[in-house]
This record gives sequence, structure tokens and C-alpha cells, in this order.
Amino acid sequence: MKILGIIPSRYESSRFPGKPLIDIMGKTMIQRVYEQAKKSKKIDNLVVATDDKRIFEEVKRFGGSAVMTEKHHKNGTERCLEVAQSLHPQFIINIQGDEPFIHPDQIDKLCSVISSDTDLATLIKRIKDPHDLNNPNVIKVVKSVDDHALYFSRSSIPFYQSMNEISALNLGKAYWKHIGIYAYRAEVLSQIVNLKESELEKIESLEQLRWIENGFKIKAAETHFEAVGINTPKDLDYLIAKMKTGALKE
Repeated sequence: MKILGIIPSRYESSRFPGKPLIDIMGKTMIQRVYEQAKKSKKIDNLVVATDDKRIFEEVKRFGGSAVMTEKHHKNGTERCLEVAQSLHPQFIINIQGDEPFIHPDQIDKLCSVISSDTDLATLIKRIKDPHDLNNPNVIKVVKSVDDHALYFSRSSIPFYQSMNEISALNLGKAYWKHIGIYAYRAEVLSQIVNLKESELEKIESLEQLRWIENGFKIKAAETHFEAVGINTPKDLDYLIAKMKTGALKE
């Protein structure tokens, strides 16, 4: 197997317990994520990685593939490693389990940029909404000229000394948001899981800063598709309202 897509999924959530099993217009969220990811043309296999029997049984119910993992994992990265160690892929795509409208082209884009010369890869999208700039839940990223992430932050970066941020945004300057899907080489995934929590990671509460601080390079590939994540019941209500108006389609 060359490229394995993994959807880490856990039942417990401080803001929205049971989130993977919520009903979204007749389908559970985990089913919607799985079906969207399954449309990818470049992954060779797709599995849900979970430590919860209810999620495991739901995936089996709709005909998906699932793997039971240990309960001690601190994050989805560790859960991905456990699955990768048993299935032995060359590359792993870590697909967020709370984005029921993930576009398969986003997965394919990551598959096209990850290689034996690339440690990790992720997606970025140009920021067009000024409200995103100072929203700490929208992760910002600055990148190098060769499209590698230099830093991720919950703050608005970069800072424009000679103009305000809104003017810079309107001029199409370098404001990017992070789309939280990752690709790893298998050997790199093994290495980053064993890294200790870093100081920058503690400050920003962003795991990817641990990798950068330790010298790993993250390729940043541009996507034109927006991420639609569900973190709270309010997010769910907003998404369903958009589905009913036809603004969101499968």
C-alpha cells in the first residue's frame, strides 16, 4: 500500500461529546466524512481509527473500514501512527473527522505534494474574510518562497507596519489560513510522535509548532476549497441551515 487515508475519530469531546455520531440530514458525521474522503482518486486505502466501539460499529454499518485503537492516545497523530504500524503504508493522510464536507480534491492535492523528499504537507487557503484575521480559532500561517510553512499562529500574522491589515488583505498580500489536514511520510510520522511538547506549542496550543521547532519541514499547498468543521452544536446548526438553503452540497 502506498497512500493510506486515516480518519481519527473519538467519542469524547469537551465542546461536543458524541460528535462523530451526530445526525446531519440523515447521515452521521463520520459517514459523511468517510464518503467524501472515499471519493479521492489518489489514496489506496481508507480507514477510520477509533477507540470507541459505537463509532466502530457505525462505520461497519454503512460499509466503511474501521480499526480499533488504544485509548491512551493524546491526539489524532498518535492514533494514525498505531494504524500505520499495522498496515505499513509509505505515506499517510490524516483526515479530520469533523469536516463532513471535505472536498476529495483537497486529499488528492496533498497526495500529489507528499514525496520521499517531503517530511510533511498540509493545506493553506488565502484569507478573504477580514473577520478571520483576529479569530483565534482560524489558524494563520506564513510560508517561505518555496512553499514551506515558517510559522503557525492564532494571532494575525504577518504584521504590516506601513498599512493596516484590512488594506493588506484587500491588496491580496500574504495572509493565509491553515486547513487542518496533514500528509506524512511513514518514517516521519514515527519520529514526530516521539517528540516532546515544545514551548511554542504550549503557548499557541498548536501541535504542528512542535514539528517546526524540531526542524521538520511542512510543505504548504494552496487549496481553493473552504474547510467546514463542526466543533460545537452551534456549528452544526449553522451547517444544517446552509444545507437546507442549498449553499452546501455533497
